[in-house]
Amino acid sequence: MSQASAGDTVRVHYTGTLADGTEFDSSAGREPLEFTVGGGQVIAGFDEAVTGMTPGESQTVEIPADEAYGPRRMEMMLNVSPDQFPEGMDPEVGQELQLSQPDGQAVVVRVAEVSDDGVTLDANHPLAGEDLTFEITLEEIVG
Repeated sequence: MSQASAGDTVRVHYTGTLADGTEFDSSAGREPLEFTVGGGQVIAGFDEAVTGMTPGESQTVEIPADEAYGPRRMEMMLNVSPDQFPEGMDPEVGQELQLSQPDGQAVVVRVAEVSDDGVTLDANHPLAGEDLTFEITLEEIVG
């Protein structure tokens, strides 16, 4: 039976959980995730876990933060004065906003803190700094 290797397009079902058991994503009830192994479409640790699997095989893999979304970086936190928000906008903790960088590229940030002095925006990926566990089943190697 063939094993998934770099360049193969595969379809997998997965469930992702945090260290405390909280589920953050799953393909249950949806079509399997399709991606090219080694193509940079999924986090490195997930790619590595699928490499060598055969169709029908399942495994649980723990992916440390540095092989997932990296560490939380303080330089990705931005303090903004309340007067920099449009009039009538009341930012709330957890709210996602889209900012434009000088080059025109859009970046999604989350409101981390709101105080009288300002608003702290977090541009880290929501799973940055988290060790992740995935239960993965290789459904098929498409090509």
